[in-house]
Amino acid sequence: MSEDVKIDDQAAIPASELDFRFSRASGPGGQHVQKSATRVELRFDVANSPSLSDDQRARILKRLAGYIDTDGVLHLVSQSERSQWRNRQEVVERFQDLLRQALKRRKRRKATQPSAASEEKRIRKKKRRSQIKKWRGPVERDW
Repeated sequence: MSEDVKIDDQAAIPASELDFRFSRASGPGGQHVQKSATRVELRFDVANSPSLSDDQRARILKRLAGYIDTDGVLHLVSQSERSQWRNRQEVVERFQDLLRQALKRRKRRKATQPSAASEEKRIRKKKRRSQIKKWRGPVERDW
């Protein structure tokens, strides 16, 4: 594995900050799955990472809250492959993708006015729906 895990042009996480834990994977596999520690858990301490700025740390903690425990540690698990090495690669790739998405600046929405045509279309739909509901009422009898 390389020295740094590159996230984007501005951010890279040193491999020394990533903690890997290995255990036995679940599921079918016979003797192989019972004897081999192929399940990989990646742990990254977001709250205390010296390689992240305060802005980056806050953004990651907010956007990846579902993956982060109360101590500020990010947990990712991979056990889909039979090989520990491939599971490790997969979990590092997922880590890179998640952090890249979390650190990406979102575009601000510009408030716009609806066009005249779309307003007219909306009003026509409302009138049509109103008419349909009116027809559901009791039927008047003239006899």
